Amino acid sequence: MLKSPGPVALEAGPITIYWYGITLAIAFLAGLLITFKIAKKQGENPDKILNLAIFLLFGAIIGARLYFVMFNWGFYKFHLQEIFMTWHGGLSIHGAIIGGFITGAIYTKINKLPLLKYADLVSPGLILGQAIGRWGNFFNSEAFGVPTNLPWKLYIPVENRPENYMNYQYFHPTFLYESLWNITVFLLLFFIFRKKFEGKNGALFFLYLILYSLGRFVIESIRTDSIYMVAGIPIAQFVSIIFIITGILGLYFVKKYTNFAGH
Repeated sequence: MLKSPGPVALEAGPITIYWYGITLAIAFLAGLLITFKIAKKQGENPDKILNLAIFLLFGAIIGARLYFVMFNWGFYKFHLQEIFMTWHGGLSIHGAIIGGFITGAIYTKINKLPLLKYADLVSPGLILGQAIGRWGNFFNSEAFGVPTNLPWKLYIPVENRPENYMNYQYFHPTFLYESLWNITVFLLLFFIFRKKFEGKNGALFFLYLILYSLGRFVIESIRTDSIYMVAGIPIAQFVSIIFIITGILGLYFVKKYTNFAGH
């Protein structure tokens, strides 16, 4: 059985340190180290990578928060101060990907850098960061699945349970499922696809979109916090489909214009 120790890691007078923030910091640093490792092998300037990473961090956080707030505006319009309290949770991965990509596109355009090449550079580190970052949901007792009695069940405090599941104590740890899936995707991207598609700018990024989104689509089907629907399915599944289609189309164009199969 899994049980969160609570969202607070340390309290010292007026200072409160949250596990959520610690988890995100570790996720960022781990992703950055992997990106540095890849960039070094490719002879890329580490200063450019660091500058890009800083911009991506802010762009991803802003995108993640705006996305989450937008789809939960019914709550935030009455609690405007909560919009800025990111340590309470509420960062959307899909929003982070969109915000990060827009930021990366602007950065590479201004600095005259190849967008897809740099997207490939950060993709393994990004998915590793996502795998680690998902544990922030564990500490906040959020983003869990439907009730279950499996040995790896997750205990959810009463105050965090959905109204229609108040009589249940244990739920699917969907944060763990997604974390494990993301680690699998990282291993595939870093150890297999990175070498197989070396020099095929965009291939790794589009594979990331496809693989991550496939796992997210499946896991989302047992989440309990899917409120908004598009075409009869949760918004996260809808966006995952868009990402999968984007990835497939991207791979098609990479294959068409870079002799993909011949490498």
